[in-house]
Amino acid sequence: MTLSESLLAEFQREAQLTRKMLERLPDGKFDYKPHDKSMSLGKLSSHIADIPNWVGVTIETEELDFADFEYKPFEANTRDELLKAFDGFVANAVEVFKRNDDEKLMGNWTMKNGDQVYFTMPKAAVLREFVFNHNTHHRGQLSVYLRMNDVPLPSIYGPTADEGSM
Repeated sequence: MTLSESLLAEFQREAQLTRKMLERLPDGKFDYKPHDKSMSLGKLSSHIADIPNWVGVTIETEELDFADFEYKPFEANTRDELLKAFDGFVANAVEVFKRNDDEKLMGNWTMKNGDQVYFTMPKAAVLREFVFNHNTHHRGQLSVYLRMNDVPLPSIYGPTADEGSM
């Protein structure tokens, strides 16, 4: 198995787990915030849904420069709208993986803001740290938001109090 195939398999599995969480979003609660400093449920879930778009940015560009990057975050208003967009973003990311090889994944990628360089790493490492782990971090936050709204949590890496099996 190539590195690209391995990362694709990991991405697809994590996308399935993420979708299980997003399917539980309660419509009508997208404005919910557990704390004044927290993102709303709608913003957090939209951010999570948008993360698969970062696969293409990571693999098919050499850098992200915030000084000249025009980013308009995706923001859904309903669970159905969010799931439809997420599924499309995942499908696009899968295609990006399929049309690129290990050599491309070992090339460097830089995140910076003008002259300030935040990091330069191989694209494969960026995918793991900046894309996959970032998604897992926010998915964990989402599980707290859902719990605080009495939404049963799906099993992800193991059983939950709501679902005893995987």
